[in-house]
Amino acid sequence: MNLSARWAALWHKLNLPAPAPQVFLGLCDRYSEPQRAYHTLQHLSECLDWCDRAGDLVEIPAVVELALWFHDVIYDTRRADNEEQSADFAVQVINGAGGEYWLKQSIQDMILATKHNAKPSTMDMCLVVDIDLAILGAGIDRFEQYDAQIRQEYAWVPEDVFRQKRAEILQSFLDRPSIYTSDFFRERLELQAQRNLHRSLIVLMKGFG
Repeated sequence: MNLSARWAALWHKLNLPAPAPQVFLGLCDRYSEPQRAYHTLQHLSECLDWCDRAGDLVEIPAVVELALWFHDVIYDTRRADNEEQSADFAVQVINGAGGEYWLKQSIQDMILATKHNAKPSTMDMCLVVDIDLAILGAGIDRFEQYDAQIRQEYAWVPEDVFRQKRAEILQSFLDRPSIYTSDFFRERLELQAQRNLHRSLIVLMKGFG
């Protein structure tokens, strides 16, 4: 995936001037920070790929894509406000490009929805959330890689604490009526995601045996 060309094309779709080149380069630098293992350009590319695949369902495709570009631009596992910081970063860039209030508000709402602590209120928000969670329904090899990448990002957390907290997070997804909010993702990923999470929980709970 040619991210540079895609970035430039996106701003054209939004009818806005593309930000200065250093904005794109800075964005890529942030997704390439050394503390990241999963929340990288790989994750961004996977999200954009799912955005394309779900394109027929998206109400305003360019806005959903823009939210995905920025949703993890700020990422520090020692902080609890990454989404808020990422949303603020996005708003600053949109401001610089002359974006209107509705666009800034939409992007902010979509990024904050990836906190996964409330039911999304629009279809586009649902799709952003489901795209962010698509990794849970990945094939076994990719999911196991993702699991290892998350542990690497939280390498500073003691093993027993990590296992407990991680198990709580994964169980919270299984406790939902469904992991995904849209029919598109439920039909394609729900069963695999449930299998992946159950298998991961078994591994995590062995640490308490």
